Amino acid sequence: MYFDREAKKRRDQETNLWSEPGDPSHSERDDDRELYNLLQKRNKTRRGSQGYRRLSVDIHAKRQVRRGVREKWKMILENLGFMTEAESLLTVSATESYDRMRNAPAARSLLQTVYSETSIFTSKEPPPERYMFILDRLIYLDVAEDFVAKARRFYPKGEEDEDEEPAPNLPLLVARANQGAEMEDELDEEEGSGIEAYDDVFVGKSLD
Repeated sequence: MYFDREAKKRRDQETNLWSEPGDPSHSERDDDRELYNLLQKRNKTRRGSQGYRRLSVDIHAKRQVRRGVREKWKMILENLGFMTEAESLLTVSATESYDRMRNAPAARSLLQTVYSETSIFTSKEPPPERYMFILDRLIYLDVAEDFVAKARRFYPKGEEDEDEEPAPNLPLLVARANQGAEMEDELDEEEGSGIEAYDDVFVGKSLD
């Protein structure tokens, strides 16, 4: 049961990319709280219903925004030569602690620089704390300044990513979900990988 619970925690982090990974309540940040509330509401909604599908689409949209940010970080890391290490460098677990960081003030300052001087983060929310842990690792590897320089070059402030499309509104997403099975299948694969990872009652429940 212990290992099952730990595996679910890891999948929860990988799926939701919590902005504040060390907050098990997911209530300290507005963006985490919004996603958490959607997941909780979906857990109480009958699967297969219109309400369930709408919630799934909304959850999917929020996760996609977070994945888009992560992909930008991954691209820069790979450009720096971390082709095989990028995934591990980007992995942040729920057990990460600020006390264990080697260069917390410097990492926080660099994160603010990435937030204010590049277009990596498109949200008006403060930059996700999870990336401070990543920058702390890059400082230790002596490549943090190089990372920030490439971030400025690849994602200059004020320029939109040509590969990104504006996020469609909820009715349009629902319409797309109703049009084909591909979107619905993708949403189904995400079900069961969210908040229940932290609830004891779900420890023995199989992931969908």
